[in-house]
Amino acid sequence: MASLEQREQKVVYGLDIGTRSVVGTVGYMSENQFNVIAQAVEKHETRAMLDGQIHDIGKVSNTIRRVTGKLEQQTDIHLTDVCIAAAGRVLQTVRTTYDYEYPDGHTITEEDIYNLDSGAVEQAYQEFLKNNTTGLKFYLVGYSVMHYYLDGYQIGNLEGHNAGKVSVELIATFLPDDCVDGLYKACERAGLQVANLTLEPIAAMMVAIPDRFRMLNLALVDVGAGTSDICITDDGSITAYGMLPIAGDDITEIIAQHCLVDFNSADEIKIKGSHQDEVEFIDIMGLRKVITADEIAKIIKPKVEEMAQKATDEIKRLNGERGVSAVFVVGGGGCVPGYVEAIARDMGIPEERVALRGEEVMKNITFLNNDGIERDSLLVTPLGICISFYEEANNFIFVSFNGAQTKIYDNGKLQIVDAAMQASFPNEDLFPKRGKELRYMVNGKERTSRGEPGEAAVISLNGKSADIHTKIHANDIIEVVPSTAGAPGKASIESIPEFKTRFNINVNGKNIEASRYATVNGQPQTGYYSIKAGDEVKILDYNTAAQIAELMDITITEDTVIIVNNERAGLDTPVYENFKIEFKDQEDMIMDYYKDFPDADTVAVQKSNEESYENMDNEAKLTANKNGKLFYDDILDGDGSIDKKEPPAAENPVVRNILARDIHVMVNNKPVTLHGKSNYIFVDIFDAIDFDLSKPNGRSIVTTLNGSTPDYMQPISEGDKIEVYWK
Repeated sequence: MASLEQREQKVVYGLDIGTRSVVGTVGYMSENQFNVIAQAVEKHETRAMLDGQIHDIGKVSNTIRRVTGKLEQQTDIHLTDVCIAAAGRVLQTVRTTYDYEYPDGHTITEEDIYNLDSGAVEQAYQEFLKNNTTGLKFYLVGYSVMHYYLDGYQIGNLEGHNAGKVSVELIATFLPDDCVDGLYKACERAGLQVANLTLEPIAAMMVAIPDRFRMLNLALVDVGAGTSDICITDDGSITAYGMLPIAGDDITEIIAQHCLVDFNSADEIKIKGSHQDEVEFIDIMGLRKVITADEIAKIIKPKVEEMAQKATDEIKRLNGERGVSAVFVVGGGGCVPGYVEAIARDMGIPEERVALRGEEVMKNITFLNNDGIERDSLLVTPLGICISFYEEANNFIFVSFNGAQTKIYDNGKLQIVDAAMQASFPNEDLFPKRGKELRYMVNGKERTSRGEPGEAAVISLNGKSADIHTKIHANDIIEVVPSTAGAPGKASIESIPEFKTRFNINVNGKNIEASRYATVNGQPQTGYYSIKAGDEVKILDYNTAAQIAELMDITITEDTVIIVNNERAGLDTPVYENFKIEFKDQEDMIMDYYKDFPDADTVAVQKSNEESYENMDNEAKLTANKNGKLFYDDILDGDGSIDKKEPPAAENPVVRNILARDIHVMVNNKPVTLHGKSNYIFVDIFDAIDFDLSKPNGRSIVTTLNGSTPDYMQPISEGDKIEVYWK
């Protein structure tokens, strides 16, 4: 019977639902000591479980009910809640690292750490879903934080530090739905409510390897009847979990075949053979037989060595293909002769570094009733299941998510985002979605205009407004209206930065700023044009003469002469930055040429009487020009350009002056202007510079034109760079 003091404590009921038997433990935690009030063990009447998986829920439930009845009778406590552990029969793990960067000046809180862990768990879950090819639905059943990092440096506790880039490295563990459901239903049929669920290797670790030893690279092997669960520690944390579907039952089956007995009898022979020199049994023929412990060891040796080899291989795989420093073995399946020795041999470590863990790891365990309790390795996992209740407080709860019942592994810190993840609600439907991006080309390079953000998901919890971080509990009702997408990306020509820039040109002697123009798919467009997906936009770095005329409100007629950089041009001629452009009337241009010459006075007079002059025939025009040497039609071609033929009139000095133009060149890095000709050749520069050819100042003259050696008759142009010096 439990004392009054014991009744006042928070009593926990732990069940180790194993392949061969169910072990029940009732106790309570007092400071750092766990006090066992009572224990009970019941074997399954049939093989209702195989390899850690429940095959017959009803029969397993009956075994649980018998264990519960025994414990209630011993303690006089009505047991309603129970803690259980799941074997890692098809356990899956994901190791992941998750980063988050906070703004300057932020101090990390406990909630920040939880959000960091949650982000890592969600990332691990998404990674797991990508690689899950089993077709089974898996539940997240726990995670172990390996390390925290602050700005790339490992740190024990982030809380209180000034934030920067923080990271968490953890292992998330997943089990299939049928494995978890079977355990829950067996307990429910026995009249028990699951208060906490953990993993068997985690439970065993609670007792067998205390925190202070986890700095070492160790392995724990929990050898049960159906499975061998493995856990690895290193650098202060659990680094990996694993499972092998080979354990004590495989040895029992060999004994059954050798001795011709049923499975339960073979199991008794196995157990007695580990404590007695001889074991007496009756085979299926009704014959009484005796088998020695040495004979049992001999017939099971190949299977024991196979189990040890597989355990060693799995340990190395989980540990990065390298051995560990020591191995601890717990569970009844690990008590068979030769198992720990085989692991030491296969691992390549001394035998004393592979050991069964039993009474020596139970220093913090007090058995208030010592009757019939043997402190061996079989008790490690059942005790760890009870202790994990205080350490983890995890179990499954049910919530309603958008009308569907959803089961979630409760770590005591559940939020709506956890329920959404478990219900396979798309993550992108929780957060505002941007509209579709607009992709187009500008001057041959791709540009993107992002879409507008939409509205966040509308979330309610039990009819009240909530967000993704709102805490949830059992039977909560969660409704989530998916987030919406914003308007698609958009852009106009005038929104392009290059289009907004301006450049300088000289128009009719005045400096002005010109705007940019653009084409889309080869067609001119204004700044108001709305760009479409796939458009090829070109921002031109010039204006045409026609565009400049429009900008300056200059009317272009058939008599308008356009000159760009002193050369005749057309309406489509490009005018780039710092170019010079002139718009002149054809008649005015001619008169400008004439006005400085006395021979042109008749034409000047006639200019004031254009009508009579225009009505003259060529002979009359010839007479009208005093010298009779300058013809109107010789001045202009039919298209209005200056005639550059060599008619007789070209010898007239007036014509030469009309055709003459200045050019500017650089000679020996100094500006020089050439006057009086329409075309210039290299030798003309000697008329414009002080260079006496009659007085040699060296063996030869060196001449260059734009870096090359010219011919003296080679034409020169505006802006040419020339060198002339004695060598």
